Amino acid sequence: MKSILVIAAFAGILGSLGTALYFMMRSREDEAGQPRPNRMATALAMRVGLSILLFLCVLLAWKLGYLQPTGIPAGA
Repeated sequence: MKSILVIAAFAGILGSLGTALYFMMRSREDEAGQPRPNRMATALAMRVGLSILLFLCVLLAWKLGYLQPTGIPAGA
């Protein structure tokens, strides 16, 4: 269950990054020649927000004991 949430968060992060790329490659003007709002910056801000939220959730899960660190033991 835990890994599904992390994978979903990564998918959201990559999705917003792809959306920002799409908006970057498209024209910044609509059909009438008027500039449109900067949707690329909004998508990148969403990516940053999702990344921070994922980090805080992993940190909270570690503090509450839901995640256990595995790796090289201290002093090895």
